[in-house]
Amino acid sequence: MHDASSIIAAKRDGRELSGAEIDWVVEAFTRGVVADEQMSALAMAIYFRGMTREEVSRWTTAMISSGRRLDFTHLGRPTVDKHSTGGVGDKITLPLAPLVAACGAAVPQLSGRGLGHTGGTLDKLESIPGWRADLDTSEMAEILSDPAVGAVVCAAGSDLAPADRRLYALRDVTGTVESIPLIASSIMSKKIAEGTGALVLDVKVGSGAFMKKLDDARELAQTMVDLGNDAGVRTMALLTAMDAPLGHTAGNALEVRESLEVLAGGGPSDVVELTLELAREMLKAAGIDGVDPADKLRDGSAMDRWRRMIAAQGGDPDAPLPTARHTEVLLSESDGVVCGLDAMAVGLAAWRLGAGRARQGEPVQAGAGIELHAKPGETVSVGTPLVTLHTDTPERFAAAKAALSEAWTVVADAPSVATPLVIERIEDPSR
Repeated sequence: MHDASSIIAAKRDGRELSGAEIDWVVEAFTRGVVADEQMSALAMAIYFRGMTREEVSRWTTAMISSGRRLDFTHLGRPTVDKHSTGGVGDKITLPLAPLVAACGAAVPQLSGRGLGHTGGTLDKLESIPGWRADLDTSEMAEILSDPAVGAVVCAAGSDLAPADRRLYALRDVTGTVESIPLIASSIMSKKIAEGTGALVLDVKVGSGAFMKKLDDARELAQTMVDLGNDAGVRTMALLTAMDAPLGHTAGNALEVRESLEVLAGGGPSDVVELTLELAREMLKAAGIDGVDPADKLRDGSAMDRWRRMIAAQGGDPDAPLPTARHTEVLLSESDGVVCGLDAMAVGLAAWRLGAGRARQGEPVQAGAGIELHAKPGETVSVGTPLVTLHTDTPERFAAAKAALSEAWTVVADAPSVATPLVIERIEDPSR
């Protein structure tokens, strides 16, 4: 017979929890037998004491078992998904999902909303008139099985890993979000439950990411790769740079507009590069050979998939995207070369302009955000536009400008140093 107090004390004192203890405490928490304050105490004990690989694997399995697990094996095509740990200007899912579908895979993408300085994929897509994020399982399966579509981006249903949903709400208010075992199990419980056959993880590292240090990002990536492969989902990870924003925009409709440029065969070079890197990894994980995703951008196939994907979820791909009612341009005050751009500052400014939210459930402005005109490696002079601020509420400009006051580092003469987007690749060495 188990009880919450003994399990909390065991982890507090550094003992490895047994599989039976983990199963019981997660199941009892889901039923309400373990109180919120008890699970909060256990989360804090895990934060300080950590978890072994066996504990994290069992914890993740228990989270999955608290709800349903989807199954798309009937589709007749390999399924593969991508998950990003979040960054500034990270619009990669938007061109990536239809691109990979155009290459022959089915892409079941369960995504989230933004919180704080990082943007949310669902918020971006909801700036498209009519598009809806909430689909039931039958709707997902219908879109994925359509040979002309094959990709869906939607919200996770309430019946997928409900124990994790409850635990995350507690972690958010108890200072335990940053626990790597709990981050990994939270992400992977939902990704495994969604029923994908393969998964590519984009783990961001740098000033605009949740993981600021390379060692922490590497530990998180390896933990998630192990969890996925242990559960029978072929999983690998890329560590990618997030010291500067991706692309030239951070916001909702602004990022959709930039994603459409990529799908049309143009767009910022860093967004195109990372989209293609991740697409190639996804195709490899799905076992699809002989297809170059760059060809699908050039010949319009990816754009065709995008249009059908948006329409399948109620959106109008031809409708004008929302624009903010007010804009303000900030100019460079010095001559030189941009050698640094703080992604965190840009994300915070976009959030203050109305593109993000401080609490779950708050509305966001579809047109709000940041449009960058100068990024690292580019030359500026006094009076050169650095950024355009977009918002419906101009009283927000002052707070956004304060966030950006030291975002750019401009020096008189700086060598051009190319920073690689992909820092490291992590996969199960046994595969």
